[in-house]
Amino acid sequence: MTEQIFLGRRKTAVARAQMRAGSGIITINDRPMDIFFNQNDNREDVLLPLKLTDTNGQYDIFVRVRGGGTTGQSQAVRLAISKALIDINPEYRAKLKPLGLLTRDPRMVERKKYGQPKARKRFQFSKR
Repeated sequence: MTEQIFLGRRKTAVARAQMRAGSGIITINDRPMDIFFNQNDNREDVLLPLKLTDTNGQYDIFVRVRGGGTTGQSQAVRLAISKALIDINPEYRAKLKPLGLLTRDPRMVERKKYGQPKARKRFQFSKR
């Protein structure tokens, strides 16, 4: 496998991941994953593609992630890792695709419209 950067996105979070053969160290923004993601749900999100493909502990993963909140960032990292695993072994696609781990979630925050306080909320209507 060549040193390649894989991109994962979710809402406004963007993750860039590199994988290389190693001992299973996952580093996110120069910090261990356990420190960067302190919620267990987010850590499980990141590890899900590795558990499904039985590659947990075989690769060192280095991730740079920006934007969004913790959940969006963890899901962006999950997508980037899934793409990297497919590049390593295309047979993993059959395990990851049915669970939606290769699909970029297109949902974004709706933009605010003029004449309104938020995207859909209206100012209070006054008859008189």
